[in-house]
This record gives sequence, structure tokens and C-alpha cells, in this order.
Amino acid sequence: MSPEISIELIIALTAGAALFGVGVYGALSQTNLVMIMMGVELILAGAMVNILAFWRYLHPDVAAGQMFVLIIMTVMAIEMAVGFAIAIARFRAKGSVEMEEAVDLKG
Repeated sequence: MSPEISIELIIALTAGAALFGVGVYGALSQTNLVMIMMGVELILAGAMVNILAFWRYLHPDVAAGQMFVLIIMTVMAIEMAVGFAIAIARFRAKGSVEMEEAVDLKG
């Protein structure tokens, strides 16, 4: 027995897909490191919205969906901290955070 698909689920999945799509476009079309990180944040936010929507629709009484969201939020915070640290170090060393000028990076 599967419950009826609600309009709230469709709206949440559409919003999550839109966030994900805008994030992919932003991450792939930009050359500035900060803008690329913003695109990655949008990708993770879209995934988080979709996970929450499916969790609420399928198993609202189980806390596993909330744990996934907490893990994604932690990954988002760590990614931003590391990314901004790299951007600050790069800006102090070279005066720019453009990825086209970062061909000398190794790793």
C-alpha cells in the first residue's frame, strides 16, 4: 500500500531539483573559487531538500532522515571552511581566486 502522492511532495522535489540544477550550472560555469563553492553549496542544499521530502513522505516516524540532513549540513560547513581557507591562502599568495590562474596547484 503506497500513499497518494501529495502536492507538497511534488513542490519540495521540484524545489530541490531546481536548487540542484542551479548549483550544477553555477559550479560548472564559474571560474571564481568562491562562486564554485556557492554552486556546490546549492547542490548539497538541493540534495538535502530532496532527502527531507522523501523522508517525510515515506517514513516520517523514523529519525534516519533527520540524521542524513545533519550529516549533509556538517559536510556543507566543513566544505565552506576548507574552501574559504584555500581561497584566503590563494588570495594572499597570488592576489586572485580565479581557478584559471591556479594551474600551479598540486595535489
